[in-house]
Amino acid sequence: MSAISDEIKKRAVEQWTANPCGAEHGKAELGTREFFQSVADYRYGQYAPWMREAMGFDQFAGKRLLEVGCGMGTDLLQFARGGAIVTGLDLTPRSVSTARHHLELYGCKGDFVIGDAENLSFPDNYFDVVYSNGVLHHTPDTQRAVNEIYRVLKKGGIAKVMLYYKHSLNYWKHIIIKRGILQGQLLDLTPEEIMSRYVEYSEVDARPLVKVFTRAQARKLFERFTTCRIEINQLTRGEVHLPEWALPDRWLEKLARKVGWNLIMTAVK
Repeated sequence: MSAISDEIKKRAVEQWTANPCGAEHGKAELGTREFFQSVADYRYGQYAPWMREAMGFDQFAGKRLLEVGCGMGTDLLQFARGGAIVTGLDLTPRSVSTARHHLELYGCKGDFVIGDAENLSFPDNYFDVVYSNGVLHHTPDTQRAVNEIYRVLKKGGIAKVMLYYKHSLNYWKHIIIKRGILQGQLLDLTPEEIMSRYVEYSEVDARPLVKVFTRAQARKLFERFTTCRIEINQLTRGEVHLPEWALPDRWLEKLARKVGWNLIMTAVK
């Protein structure tokens, strides 16, 4: 592992130790049922109402499922409630302990591992499903991480992975135009450096690596898989700054499938 890669992963641990993903939306003390419920309410009720159906939380009953980058276990709990036999892996020790506590608090079982997406500590052909939502664009070698997912999946197993989309409204409006051009940051910084500063909520200025991908780049990542379906989603009304009378919900949903922030791959080994 290179010194640069080590430093990137160190910053990731620093970032999500200080600010666990989604914790800023918690409305009670971290670790309480009220806290976890408020995080889930925001995630599935306000931020991404489409996520439950798109990610198939209730579709893997009895299947052995690994989440790469489980964070606080918000999504992992949904899979466990749906009957999946879950394992959560994260690079950040605090995330692993929080996720374990989260599932136990709701009476669900799971295995938990501190580990690196680029070097999974599982045997070949072990899982039925591998899920990773908004994680692999933070690791230095995303292709290696996808290859590891392929390795640990059984033949016919399913990978569900979300990466940030380069041709999204969020990327072009907020990163390139607003911060890059209008604020002049592209004079001194690359788009990746701008994203590192602003995309992820941080109280410690950790500046984690953030990458974006086109559909073609994503398809290349998953070329070893037998099939790969790519979908686009995630666009809030606040991003378009138009009231419902000017942009009805059904049109917003259609626009999200063209220029949303999330590139979602469903691939079969």
